[in-house]
Amino acid sequence: MKKNKTSRRTVLKQTALAAGAPMIIPASVLGLNGKVAPSNRIVLGGIGVGNRGRKDLTAFLKQPDCQFVASADPQKERREILVRLSRHYDNMECKPYDNMGDLLARDDIDAVLITTGDRWHTTASIYAARAGKDIYCEKPCCMNMQECRELDEEILKHKRVFQAGTQRRSVSNFQLAKELADSGKLGNLKKVHAGILQLQDYLPPLPAEPEPDPSVINWDRWVGPAPMKPYNSEYCKKGRWRNHSGFYAAYRLPEWGAHTIDLCQWAAKADGTTPIEFESEGTTIRGKYANGIELVMRLSGFKNEGDWIEGIGSCPVKFEGDEGWVEAGDFERIEASDPKILKGKTFEPVAGVDPIHHARNFLDCVKSREKPVCNSTVARYGHLACFAAALSWKLGRKLTFDPVTETFPNDAEANGMLGYTRRKPYTI
Repeated sequence: MKKNKTSRRTVLKQTALAAGAPMIIPASVLGLNGKVAPSNRIVLGGIGVGNRGRKDLTAFLKQPDCQFVASADPQKERREILVRLSRHYDNMECKPYDNMGDLLARDDIDAVLITTGDRWHTTASIYAARAGKDIYCEKPCCMNMQECRELDEEILKHKRVFQAGTQRRSVSNFQLAKELADSGKLGNLKKVHAGILQLQDYLPPLPAEPEPDPSVINWDRWVGPAPMKPYNSEYCKKGRWRNHSGFYAAYRLPEWGAHTIDLCQWAAKADGTTPIEFESEGTTIRGKYANGIELVMRLSGFKNEGDWIEGIGSCPVKFEGDEGWVEAGDFERIEASDPKILKGKTFEPVAGVDPIHHARNFLDCVKSREKPVCNSTVARYGHLACFAAALSWKLGRKLTFDPVTETFPNDAEANGMLGYTRRKPYTI
């Protein structure tokens, strides 16, 4: 993917000729037998690739035009797992780093997969953009409204390709639900429903434990731009940093809302805006767009609490018009108020958690320089809606939001919760 560089094929040819040797070059190098030549591969590095990140990485490893070469993580155990995973290539090419700066300094890396905890997503993405890398970043991509703006502005400034890990826009049953909302078969769209988890306030900090050797877990780098907390080993175990302030975004709302509110924004044709009003009513939060469409954020779960269709799956959404509705969820299902709405419609059965097509969309856009389906601007406004809704719940009152200024008019308390100060030296 790098321009103005001598191709690997040319180097091999020149070396062989200089040595007077016959030209015996592997088919994989020449791009034969279904292989992609190295000069046409996208070279990928990983930052903070843990449990969910390895699922994302698996989707990239299945792409013949992508080569994974490096992993950066402040945890030694996770670095070593990624080295072992690189045996996918029948070698040990994956270079481990304990500092993402060393990975980003490599000029042979075209793109990075960022799957750290929430606290690092925006800051690491900005570092990557400034280093000239394209970025696939897990959700939520931001910790607060301030980061929504900062992330989008930096991606646009540096002309990088950015894909938020809200992969359901690339999953067929959700795509079909959106297509039906666009088609007029539901009539005029009136409400879009997003499944969310039960919101809860942050947990108290865990008790302090002796810090490990920095070569095993570099606690300072692990915390990164977040406020420093005393080390506790539980924070570093399979996402147990969740629900802790500074490490986790917005009281659990973006955990699923980053996906479902994103899909509702998509169906409501609101990718460049947000609702202008938010109000919490028990376990439900309601938003209203300037055009009158209502965004209903209501409880969902693996057992489909409430009036979601049983067995539709996690992260359900419902698009409701004045003539009918459709509902889709992670379990490869779509349902409608009338069978006629779905007549003649088919979709590829792919689970909502599978990023395979989302990764492909990103790689295609790295090559074409087009914007992916969940680019930084899409993520900006979808995440802003998440944070505004969460603040309405936290403050316990109706909030008016201006999506142009990205502030709450005449509400000093809410405006005081828009952002934060990054901990040095992890500033931007």
